[in-house]
Amino acid sequence: MGWLPRRSGWMPRRLGWREVASAAFLLAAVTASAAFHWHMRQETMEKAEERLVSMCEERARMLQEQFGVTVNHVHALAILISTFHFEKSPSAIDQDTFAKYTARTSFERPLLNGVAYAQRIFHHEREMFESQQGWIMKTMKREAAPPQDEYAPVIFSQDSISYLSRIDMMSGEEDRENILRARATGKAVLTNPFRLLGSNHLGVVLTFAVYRPGLAADASVEERVEATAGYLGGAFDVESLVENLLSKLAGNQDIVVNVYDVTNGSEPMVMYGPQSPDGKVSLFHVSTLDFGDPFRRHEMRCRYKQKPPLPWSAITNPLGTFVILMLIGYIAHAAWSRYDKVSEDCRKMEELKTQAEAADVAKSQFLATVSHEIRTPMNGVLGMLDMLLGTDLTMTQKDFAQTAQMCGRALITLINDVLDRAKIEAGKLELEAVPFDLRSLMDDVISLFSSKSREKCIELAVFVCDDVPKVVIGDPWRYRQILTNLVGNAVKFTERGHVFVRVCLADNSNVGANQVLNGTMNGKDGKVSTTANGTFNTLSGFQAADERNNWDYFKLLLSDKEPPMDELECEKSCQNDCDRVNLMISIEDTGVGIPLHAQDRVFTPFMQADSSTSRNYGGTGIGLSISKCLAELMGGQISFTSRPSVGSTFTFSAVLKRSCKDTLSDTKRSLSEALPTAFKGMKAILVDGRPVRGAVTRYHLNRLGIVVQVVNSLSMGLQTLAGQNGVKESREKLSMLFIESDIWRPQTDILLLNHLHELKNNGLVHELPTLVLLVTSEADKDRYGSTFDIVMCKPIRASTIASCLQQLLKVVMPERKENQNRPSFLRSLLVGKNILIVDDNKVNLRVAAAALKKYGAKVHCVESGKDAISLLKQQHCFDACFMDVQMPEMDGFEATRQIRQMELKANEERKNALASMDGSTFVEFHLPVLAMTADVIQATYEECVKSGMDGYVSKPFDEEQLYQAVSRLVVGTTESAV
Repeated sequence: MGWLPRRSGWMPRRLGWREVASAAFLLAAVTASAAFHWHMRQETMEKAEERLVSMCEERARMLQEQFGVTVNHVHALAILISTFHFEKSPSAIDQDTFAKYTARTSFERPLLNGVAYAQRIFHHEREMFESQQGWIMKTMKREAAPPQDEYAPVIFSQDSISYLSRIDMMSGEEDRENILRARATGKAVLTNPFRLLGSNHLGVVLTFAVYRPGLAADASVEERVEATAGYLGGAFDVESLVENLLSKLAGNQDIVVNVYDVTNGSEPMVMYGPQSPDGKVSLFHVSTLDFGDPFRRHEMRCRYKQKPPLPWSAITNPLGTFVILMLIGYIAHAAWSRYDKVSEDCRKMEELKTQAEAADVAKSQFLATVSHEIRTPMNGVLGMLDMLLGTDLTMTQKDFAQTAQMCGRALITLINDVLDRAKIEAGKLELEAVPFDLRSLMDDVISLFSSKSREKCIELAVFVCDDVPKVVIGDPWRYRQILTNLVGNAVKFTERGHVFVRVCLADNSNVGANQVLNGTMNGKDGKVSTTANGTFNTLSGFQAADERNNWDYFKLLLSDKEPPMDELECEKSCQNDCDRVNLMISIEDTGVGIPLHAQDRVFTPFMQADSSTSRNYGGTGIGLSISKCLAELMGGQISFTSRPSVGSTFTFSAVLKRSCKDTLSDTKRSLSEALPTAFKGMKAILVDGRPVRGAVTRYHLNRLGIVVQVVNSLSMGLQTLAGQNGVKESREKLSMLFIESDIWRPQTDILLLNHLHELKNNGLVHELPTLVLLVTSEADKDRYGSTFDIVMCKPIRASTIASCLQQLLKVVMPERKENQNRPSFLRSLLVGKNILIVDDNKVNLRVAAAALKKYGAKVHCVESGKDAISLLKQQHCFDACFMDVQMPEMDGFEATRQIRQMELKANEERKNALASMDGSTFVEFHLPVLAMTADVIQATYEECVKSGMDGYVSKPFDEEQLYQAVSRLVVGTTESAV
């Protein structure tokens, strides 16, 4: 309800439908809460009643069971008396025997005060019986028993009720009635409740008839009466029985139990419990008791001591329901009231979404424009520099041109990194899946930094475990990009020691690390093991940041078996396991390390350790960020361990696929040259005091098929050469002796040569092996060149070892296949071909034309898409077309679409014309069109494919791009037309 202000006062306003609905809802909530409260109250009473019934029935059942057990023991005692008193002559039972036996077995009858046996005596037997017993029978009142037809004097009794001895049980009216019923029914019978002597508790007397032996089980009443020899009775303490029972059960404090004898229904007799309930009780339960006497009826009545309390849930739940209903009503009212505002918010959100999508499109367009605008002049700069370097220049001019070219390529690399980061953030970076030789790719990456490592005199090495497949399927360019970033950083920040790249399977890497850690916990100190001279067992002898990457861990990755060298073994290995390969690649360096405060932001784009890093080493701080994103795109992760002034170890994983042999034939452009097999079977000795470095050198020699034995000193090498170490096969022809520079001492030159000649003269060796010295600096070549046959400068690779040993050992190398020499192969593809180049930039036209003419192509240039269409309308002689994407008037996409439409129309006309000719073969016209643009984002590539282009070459393109594009398109077109 509301009130509206008026000048003269206040007046009520009319209620709206919302107020009426709110009042109705409030009334409904109150009603529902009250109904819920009543329902829970009823449910509580029903549960209380069920609990009372369960407890009462349980007590009644247990009372009957315990009573029945006692009755069975009394019945057994009656059978015992019948057997040993009447069948034995003389009787085996007397008063002392009965008293002792019943006293010892009283634990079986805990609810009986005692038992007594009364013998059946007829009147004519009374005189003789009394003379035999030496006493006369008495009544319950201790008087002489009056004459009657028969008597039941107690002759045996338990000591606890010895006062019943000599008493005639027939003298009591109720006892007489029980005796007569017991012998007639053959069952236990009970008396009315009465106060027991001694305990003053309410109880009943249990009576059993004792029959003479031989009574049939189905005997009649007369036969039972005639066979009766006596009576066995006992007093039941009902109060003690029920009290013991209730003390064993839970819930006694909650209920009141009464036991009644209801034989006389109008006047029930209380056997246990209070005489009348305290106050009015709404809940009670009656359970029937069966004590085995069909004449007597008993029952147990149970009730709660207090009225069952109402649970708090019966109050809180309805109240909570009311509160919830009120909240629902409030929410509904608030939702209705704010409906218009929410609708307005939704409209604004749609507008913001549209703006965000437009911003994303604008960002892509901006990246494409920036990429094109920067790459277009850079294409001209690098192209002209390349053309300039092809002319006759002085050394100074050539150095200037090469420096400018190097700076231009560095700028292109930076642009590529920025664009890669943008593509990754936009989720538009896609990975290729082509086969490539993993080991050759690792060698190529190492070769990029070989000159830098030689300048710094640091060890640079790569090792690939034998169980890593030779050929895998993945994106070799992105894989190479990660390695180039990480290895480049390692070389840049390392001034002494080593940079070690290791590749292994992730499963083996984890197993090896766990074994090393277990060894550490079993007594080692957890640090990298050292040699006798105090150096560390690493590649260079310097300490590494990751203490797990020591010799103990590295030797677990080594395999004693030689890697498969031929294609047949590779094919078998591929057939056995063609699945995913999870690689673990670690790049370890002994450089300056990363400060602790900067390790959290290592992978943050454009962030470096501190300001001095950029001043001292250069860089933009984007490489690690891109590497992390690329590793995650490959299904792996990247992490690092770094210690200041010790070094860093970066580790990343990548999920690739195994490549079978049949996938290699169409992907030669993704693989490097195959290693020669002419060295297979040759033997060599490697002298190296560092086991890790020796294993790496052995790995590269084994790739050439050379069998290598590693020793740690020069003396051991000479002993092995002479066969003094128990190595019989060392007497065979030895081709090479490799010696590490830190093992060699100049003063041992003459001694070594003399010793080798002595071994030859003594017949211990057939001919002197080739001496090869391994050094880390170019300056060492001149120092040791006179003594050794070859001074090989590291980093070593299998291909460089093969090229160095080829001429010296006079090994015949197989001729290269034509496609392995890319310039000559590219010339064979392009020579005499008519190529159309379409670009609106004259500088780019000159650069592209010069690049293609270099390989013998006939080039025709036009500056617009319309000019290209005019040349391609008629029967043209062009074999391929390189078309720029962004041009005025008509861009490359539209020009390509019109070219495809013209080809489609021309092909249909030719097909119809040749349909009537017999034996004619129809070949469709299809001009290979390659997009030539500076845009490298995914959207541009998708648009190229959509418009009908066959390939994509980014500016500035080099020999590698040109080779890949031409070998993929021109060759395919030529083969299809043949």
